[in-house]
Amino acid sequence: MGCVNGKCCSRYPPSSGGDSRDYSLHAKHILTQRSLEKVPVPSHNFHLEYSVLTQRGYYPDSPDKENQDSFCIKTQIQGNPNIHFFGVFDGHGQFGTQCSNFVRDKLVEKLADDPTLADDPLRAFNSAFLDTNSELHNSGIDDSMSGTTAITVLVIGDTLFVANVGDSRAVVAVKDGDSIVAQDMSSDQTPFRKDEYERVKLSGARVLSVDQVEGLKDPNIQAWGDEESDGGDPPRLWVQNGMYPGTAFTRSVGDSTAEKIGVVADPEISVFQLTANHLFFVVASDGVFEFLSSQAVVNTVARYTDPQDACAAIAGESYKIWLEHENRTDDITIILVHIKGFPNSGAGTTDGSSGTSLRPTRSRTGNSEVSVASGSEFYCSLRSESSDLHSFQHVVSTNRSPALVVPSPAHQMPLEL
Repeated sequence: MGCVNGKCCSRYPPSSGGDSRDYSLHAKHILTQRSLEKVPVPSHNFHLEYSVLTQRGYYPDSPDKENQDSFCIKTQIQGNPNIHFFGVFDGHGQFGTQCSNFVRDKLVEKLADDPTLADDPLRAFNSAFLDTNSELHNSGIDDSMSGTTAITVLVIGDTLFVANVGDSRAVVAVKDGDSIVAQDMSSDQTPFRKDEYERVKLSGARVLSVDQVEGLKDPNIQAWGDEESDGGDPPRLWVQNGMYPGTAFTRSVGDSTAEKIGVVADPEISVFQLTANHLFFVVASDGVFEFLSSQAVVNTVARYTDPQDACAAIAGESYKIWLEHENRTDDITIILVHIKGFPNSGAGTTDGSSGTSLRPTRSRTGNSEVSVASGSEFYCSLRSESSDLHSFQHVVSTNRSPALVVPSPAHQMPLEL
């Protein structure tokens, strides 16, 4: 959901880009898709199959605007075959592309260089985010009104460490009898959350929608509903005596101006133990989740045996719904990771958490909030909406860009339970 002027904090021309390297991507193309990749996790005798897709948004007022999303997939960190990293970075502002790429490269670099990573991943994750934020401030990139959100998953053996800064999201699919249930592994950090609202208010932020800050609605009536039903004019953060920065998120990397009113880079970290009931997880930018619920995304993935087809279907549906609501789309980036061959101990059982909101015990690492969970327990509430996405064959095209072709229903095969 980005900043006040659509995706960006400011109405400036697009920024210049950098080079790709490793499994990271700086995406200038409308659509970029890697082939299906596999990586083993030998310590627990299973493997991961993953695919990624990123698509530049459609901006009719800025047809040459770059894709400010980037991603990083780094396997066998520190040469350890059991440690793998997946991250999506959603840049915003005039220099959002540079910020996104800088954080993409620097964060995983810091994790790889940290000798305590395997023994104390919580501390390593927290330190990597805060150090990256500090280095971005001092990098020469103007991050005063630019920055990036980050949603990252670190796989260490059979444990997922999920660190989130911003409003992108990680979701895991859990087998529950004959159903596949979506459970969030991260909690969107926006003013819709009471704890985040109160935190930024204490830091001096005004929290108002655009209509309120422009005087069209009473600023004293703070009833915004919830994020998924009232996302059209969400609450945003403003300095006391100005109409900026207008961020709809409460945490990010960069954004030095917004940092003064509580927009921090401290990640929320959840720890999640895999079981045989966990089928796949999705790491995606908010371009996917702006109009699609977590359950809708999981429903779509479950219809495909090929992660590449599933990514294309999610992107196509997201793009289509964006254009039904607005005259533009956001950048869209999806990493889909299937968990294959996990040992069957405990298969067929769940912790009975489907449809409930669970809040595991939290601890703190520095200023970051950490939750430790097992089974299907997560830091954040379960988004139990089950809006079923209809199968469709749709070609998204504009006069300025190539088309994204979504797989036809003939290619759909339900994921076997």
